Amino acid sequence: MTSLDKPTTEDTSADDARAVTEAALFEAFGGVRGMVETVLPGLLFVSIYTVNKDLHMSAIAALAVSLVLVVVRLVMKDTVKHAFSGVFGVGFGVVFAMMTGNAKDFYLPGMLYTLGLALAYIITAMAGVPLIGLMLGPVFRENLSWRTRNPGRKKAYTKASWAWGLILLGKSAILFPLYWWADTTQLGWVLVALKIPPFLLAVYLTWVFLAKAPPPIDVFAEMEAKEREEEEREEERRAAAAQENGGATPAGRHRRQG
Repeated sequence: MTSLDKPTTEDTSADDARAVTEAALFEAFGGVRGMVETVLPGLLFVSIYTVNKDLHMSAIAALAVSLVLVVVRLVMKDTVKHAFSGVFGVGFGVVFAMMTGNAKDFYLPGMLYTLGLALAYIITAMAGVPLIGLMLGPVFRENLSWRTRNPGRKKAYTKASWAWGLILLGKSAILFPLYWWADTTQLGWVLVALKIPPFLLAVYLTWVFLAKAPPPIDVFAEMEAKEREEEEREEERRAAAAQENGGATPAGRHRRQG
């Protein structure tokens, strides 16, 4: 292997940063299982409704599969935040649809949530406190250190928040006209088709921005190091005090006290 073929330290560090970023994003957004849990209830609802046009059966089936996904998570002792969010989303959709008797209203809470989230990403990016940074800061163990101590990462988080906001805003621009003009099955299938691709695009852009950004400042490691330093200094003070007291003669101690 020539010197040109050997990986440099910078290349290795960059690869490590990309790997850490990829793993953190995978954890934060739920990975493959999280995507399945997001798509499956809506897919089941629209599939059943397309066949028999039965709102109650479709809604109950969607809610039931959401609950099953939570139970599976609990049995496997895995994180349930993504599955629980799916249950709440499906639950609100079922309530809306049952109250109005309009099957399209099953999708309305999720659509409103998507629109609200898009605006939140854009507004927080404009305000200099990008939402994606607030979400991923604890995952990267940097908390809010990127706001004042790591401007490169703040810039990356701002770009990522703009990406998420604009992508979700584009998704909303497609779905809301369909809510008014299309029938339930057309809206449902389009919504299912738009579940994963925009999400993957936003995650990919986030990965690109963060992989090129400076590494996160591990504030937890800093706090632990500070605690260790304080403990070491305290031990040194105790040792010095013990040595001083042990080395002094009774007479010397008496003279100092006098």
